[in-house]
Amino acid sequence: MPQSDTPQQHNSPQQTPLSGKGKRRWVWLIAVILIVAGLIVIRRIVASHAPDAKSARATPVVAVPARKEDVPVYLNGLGSVVPVNAVTVKSRVDGQLLEVRFAEGQDITKGSLLAVIDPRPFQVQLTQAEGQLLRDQELLRNAQLDLERYKTLWEQDSIPRQQLDTQQALMRQYEGAVKIDQGQIDSAKLNLTYCQITAPVSGRVGLRLVDPGNMVHASDAGGLVMITQDRPITVVFPLPEDSLPKVLARMRTREPVAVEAWDREMKQKLAMGTLLTVDNQIDPATGTVKFKATFPNNGNELFPNQFVNAKLLVETKREAVIIPAAAVQRGPQGAFVFLLNTTDKTVAMRPVKPGVTQGDDITIDDGLSPGDRVVVEGAERLRDGGKVEPKEPAKAGEGRPGTAK
Repeated sequence: MPQSDTPQQHNSPQQTPLSGKGKRRWVWLIAVILIVAGLIVIRRIVASHAPDAKSARATPVVAVPARKEDVPVYLNGLGSVVPVNAVTVKSRVDGQLLEVRFAEGQDITKGSLLAVIDPRPFQVQLTQAEGQLLRDQELLRNAQLDLERYKTLWEQDSIPRQQLDTQQALMRQYEGAVKIDQGQIDSAKLNLTYCQITAPVSGRVGLRLVDPGNMVHASDAGGLVMITQDRPITVVFPLPEDSLPKVLARMRTREPVAVEAWDREMKQKLAMGTLLTVDNQIDPATGTVKFKATFPNNGNELFPNQFVNAKLLVETKREAVIIPAAAVQRGPQGAFVFLLNTTDKTVAMRPVKPGVTQGDDITIDDGLSPGDRVVVEGAERLRDGGKVEPKEPAKAGEGRPGTAK
């Protein structure tokens, strides 16, 4: 009996600890297997739904087609309206202002009577000069008669030569006095003419600066009124000196160079005119040269000293490809646009060569064809080959000032 119990006592303590360690190892192994299996299942589910996820992440964009049009190329400059003539009407004589014959803001013609100055002092001067002339003319006539007598007596050797010469000198003095008197008469008549103040040019009168009853003088700085000739009228505007060769080449064709006048905000075109001339020198301080354009201004669209934006037409690009300027993006490789593929609703980056910008539009010299749809809104979130959701623009082709039509 003791021998049979000994093996049972040795086997029992060895089986109990080995059994606990094995269970823990199996638990960890099963857990790892379940985790790996779960990850595989999740990955397969995500992969099976990948197209739907991409569809959900499609970027909404607005795309418009490129179009082909004739595009006018302008040079823009901020200028001011300058009247052809601006005259400050002043009195040329001293006297009392009796009448004002114009209404403020009235359109007048050259030679119209504007004001009247008291002429009586100059009429008195005219009368005095005429009396002095009559007196000196009679003295001259008497001197001429005496000279004829002295010539006869000198030929008869009855008087010395000196007496004859003295009489000749006296006659010339009287001739000079007569000329002086005639000049005084002409001066008095001229002053009487200046008492009638007339318009030196046609145009529009401004506000009256002197009221009737006041004394006016030829030395007054302010004058009576300002007249501006505003039909036609001119606009003077500067352009960069680099633009000068293009404009001069256009002027050499002898064809009128069109100039447009726009308001300060570039929203309304005020008038159409033509280029008149170019200044004869470049301003070294600003690097610009001044241009002058003339406008008919029949409807008083332009006003003297008004600030306007002048647009000078230098050329017209025929059948140019045009897109909104917002569609052009800039990157390390240069300018590009996102081209919409309507078949699979994806976009592709397309390098382009931009041309001139006019308002909100830009011409494309290379890289696009008419009809290609380019993204104008939402491009900042796009990448090459990305999915998009095209939307119609709110107002396609409207509200873009400066667009060539």
